[in-house]
Amino acid sequence: MAESTRNKSYDGFTEEERAAMKERAQELKTSSKRPKAGKADGEADVLAKIAELPEPDRSMAERIHAIVKESAPALEPKTWYGMPAYARDGKVVAFFQGSGKFKTRYSTLGFNDPAKLDDGDMWPVAYALTELTAEVEARIAELVKRAAGSQA
Repeated sequence: MAESTRNKSYDGFTEEERAAMKERAQELKTSSKRPKAGKADGEADVLAKIAELPEPDRSMAERIHAIVKESAPALEPKTWYGMPAYARDGKVVAFFQGSGKFKTRYSTLGFNDPAKLDDGDMWPVAYALTELTAEVEARIAELVKRAAGSQA
């Protein structure tokens, strides 16, 4: 009996997923206590979260943060499930997920429903990142501008 129990896998949430959910609950709790969570509060939260990331995720997140601020200054930085994110009207448009977050082989730049990236009947909403070259950074800047509703 013990052998069959030991061989069964658990299909629930991973430790990393549970940690992300706890971080999101804490983010909601913190934001409800602030009078009106502004850009300055969100900026500080995002920079603190980026500082916690291990390399090479930290360097990548720092550069993406700078690209977002430059390309779409109207987007407000905030944390979302413990990740650096960027919102319009309180809704997350784009986010960075380091490879260490869920122990994946690459980091991700993702976009949510409010992103204005619609292109026909199907379009990508997440991009795997392994290195930030000049070409990749230019593509990120273009995507973020479009996602924010700015002219590309």
